[in-house]
Amino acid sequence: MKTNRLGSSDLHVSAMGLGCMSLGTEEARAAAIIHEALEQGINFLDTADLYDEGRNEEIIGKAIRDRRSEVILATKVGNRRVPGREGWVWDASKAYIRSAVKESLRRLQTDYIDLYQLHGGTLEDNIDETIEAFEELKQEGVIRYYGISSIRPNVIREYVQRSGIVSVMSQYSILDRRPEETVLPLLAREGISLIARGPLASGILTDHGRSKAQRASYLDYTEAELMALHEQLMSQPPLTRTLTQTALQYPLADPAVAAVIPGASSLEQLRQNIAAAGSPPLSAQEAAAVRANSKANRYTLHV
Repeated sequence: MKTNRLGSSDLHVSAMGLGCMSLGTEEARAAAIIHEALEQGINFLDTADLYDEGRNEEIIGKAIRDRRSEVILATKVGNRRVPGREGWVWDASKAYIRSAVKESLRRLQTDYIDLYQLHGGTLEDNIDETIEAFEELKQEGVIRYYGISSIRPNVIREYVQRSGIVSVMSQYSILDRRPEETVLPLLAREGISLIARGPLASGILTDHGRSKAQRASYLDYTEAELMALHEQLMSQPPLTRTLTQTALQYPLADPAVAAVIPGASSLEQLRQNIAAAGSPPLSAQEAAAVRANSKANRYTLHV
């Protein structure tokens, strides 16, 4: 599988990574998916301490324990569980980040994290303190590089201007083209990569996604618009490829995008995604057809 350099780092990630959130908690099944991904050339695994209350990290750690050198491992921090309370609270403090990374390392059974990402962020955070935490962890060799996972342009701009991030993870797909407005041009200018999550839009942008398109809405799409777009992308020239191929290749057509990270809850799903990601890049004519048929969504909050 093709690899791309992640920003200014020396990490070269597979063009399709594995978003691990949907692996589930059945250890044998999840491990089989991870091992198949590695065998098929995927080297980029993305998780978070939030997923399944840390169980996701534990499963990944066990699965790659004897193959750590083959993996570019990414996880996230910022959502803190408070004993005795349901759910999570946001905590981007230096003290919490330095504490949380130790727990992630323990669960992942490793002594370093390739890409440590802030799992959100607001302008109300003490951003300088947050950056200081990541920089210290990098200097100590606990993490190799750091990034941010966010859909907020105002927060992304602050980290681009003030920190040493090498990547921004953001939702980006044919149905969610918001990064094209401001984020992708900014990252391209600064030599920072976008990691595109949700490229299949919860399964809508797949060959069998018609039933999933029958929903009330998706961003600014109505159900009728989703159904019409699904049909157009499945049948309209010059898109003479599967919808899954079109959907995974569309974000990768932007040079600022280093990887797409669809999830997989089964081996069959993983193999279908790998086959689609291995298809030829979209031609300029194909990309233009996608843009002509879909909406150039705009950010209305946190701009």
